Amino acid sequence: MTTPFRIRRWAAALGLLAAPWLAGPATAQPSGGPYGPVPQRYAVPKAAHVYYVAPDGQADAAGTQLNAPTTIEAAIARVVTGDVIVMRGGTYRTGGLELNQGIAIQPYLDEKPVLKGTRVAADWEALPHGVWRTKWATLFPAGPLGWWQRKLEGTKTPLHRFNNDMVFVDGEALASAGWEGELAGGKSFYVDYDKGYVYIGVNPAGRTVEITAHDIALHRPSRPVNGKAPDRIGPQLRGLTFTQYAYRAIDIEGKKPSTPVSEEPTDDPVGPSPESAHGKEVVGTLLENVTISHCSRVAGYFRGDKLVIRNSLISDTGTEGIYVIGSSDALLERNLIRRNNVEKLTGYYPSAVKIFNQSYRVTVRDNLIVEQPYSNGVWYDVGNIDGVFVNNYVEGAMAGLFFEISKGITVAGNVFVNNQQGVRILNSAGAKVLHNTFVNSQVLIDRNERSAQGDHFGWHPQTGPDVNERVGHVFEGNLLVADASVKGPLLRFEQAPVTCGQVTQAPSTRVDGNVYLRAGTGQPLVSWAPVTGSACQATYATLEEFRQGVPGVEAVGRAFIGDDGTVFRSVELRRFELARVPDGVQPLPVSPELRRLLGWPEARHLPGALPAVSPR
Repeated sequence: MTTPFRIRRWAAALGLLAAPWLAGPATAQPSGGPYGPVPQRYAVPKAAHVYYVAPDGQADAAGTQLNAPTTIEAAIARVVTGDVIVMRGGTYRTGGLELNQGIAIQPYLDEKPVLKGTRVAADWEALPHGVWRTKWATLFPAGPLGWWQRKLEGTKTPLHRFNNDMVFVDGEALASAGWEGELAGGKSFYVDYDKGYVYIGVNPAGRTVEITAHDIALHRPSRPVNGKAPDRIGPQLRGLTFTQYAYRAIDIEGKKPSTPVSEEPTDDPVGPSPESAHGKEVVGTLLENVTISHCSRVAGYFRGDKLVIRNSLISDTGTEGIYVIGSSDALLERNLIRRNNVEKLTGYYPSAVKIFNQSYRVTVRDNLIVEQPYSNGVWYDVGNIDGVFVNNYVEGAMAGLFFEISKGITVAGNVFVNNQQGVRILNSAGAKVLHNTFVNSQVLIDRNERSAQGDHFGWHPQTGPDVNERVGHVFEGNLLVADASVKGPLLRFEQAPVTCGQVTQAPSTRVDGNVYLRAGTGQPLVSWAPVTGSACQATYATLEEFRQGVPGVEAVGRAFIGDDGTVFRSVELRRFELARVPDGVQPLPVSPELRRLLGWPEARHLPGALPAVSPR
């Protein structure tokens, strides 16, 4: 039954910026934080060897005494499994650190060590027309990878955007330019790679200008380094800051050695691979209360089972923030992830978090992912199995959660706000989308003709379900709310026209118990494929039409179409509990398994991720 429900008052407020991490009720999911690094006081741990390092440490010092620290480079070369490096506060301008031992690195007490991939540029030559230049030895030219399609994207993304050099003036990142004539206004820089000059359009006098000097901070290879064989134990990193690195800050290898920027970094494994055959080279890497920012491509490539990234800040990165590759049983929780694809690259499939290439049981739980207008939020891509995406808040992304060429994921208890798509499921099987709140964030579940034969990315489709196997999705207990600016169906099931008559099984086994609220009229509510007919696609303006066209769907679902009124407790404060329960909407049963994943004590829950406001 479609019933008027008045939602104009909150709709205008959806465009207001507010603090989405404001804590909600103790029983609400997402938790409300804290997200990102939590200030800690790190006591010096007991370990076989503790090495103290400082920005002004001496390389020949033993480093075993607090008042006689060594350098971070010297300590990295000395440590063995079980040792600890304690870093004094300050700035370490360093990079290319190679470590293959299972050690811990942490601050001294509450001091703040910062590893930087830049050096200060102090020798500038003034040129006419408000331009300055300096000779620079450490440059990082790069180009797009071979699969980038210049004929499609070359008019939107200039090639100089793919170079990895960065320039900062008083801590502010400048944008790259194509030549000296584009430097007016002081917000950009240009690199002449042939002659080795960096140009800026702001007077450097009295300012701190930093230019990239290292393309990586910490590299964890799977080969012998520093005279030691790798121990297969991941490092434990706590309370550290990594910033201003060309390419990436951290690289944890798998079987394949880390690649230069000109080569594909993610093909590890190459082709279909059993879970037992990859992810075992480095196990148990931990990042906790870590900050990684301003990396030209990614914050880090992480390979290896049982990875944990917790309460960390990932910000102002290029094509990806966190990149998990070929790994099982990883956990990402309570992280703050913001501003990826800062250079606005097109045709490069950016995502703030990418979970890639046959990773199993990766859990993304209770994270805050915001400010992503040129990037997807979290993307499980290529051969992933049994993912878990629960209790997250995602706002302002292209696709908040993207699940592609993969099998099995539970998406539950999340809040999606003002995303181009809240959830997209593409060419996958067995996605369960349960009890989420979608605010101006449409849902798309689609499939096309892409197969393992003749694909642009070679073997990638072989790792997921074949064309006729992209079925088994469940969409139940969700709350979908949209203002009048949202056009088209709130829930879309689609398939490519070329598959009409060939792919005939319904993509979803259950669609029920969802609540749809939208301002305005005249827009379709749901689309569905396949149906009979040449286009094999149909749209439905009401749930009654949907039920008639697709028997068995939305037996207890409800739709409310109207023009004004209050839906949520406070959109301005990002409080998305229902202000009141719409007429006829009842709590739905929640399975014990889902209750365990979400931390919900109740056996029944209203549609959506959050409870309703308690009556007064």
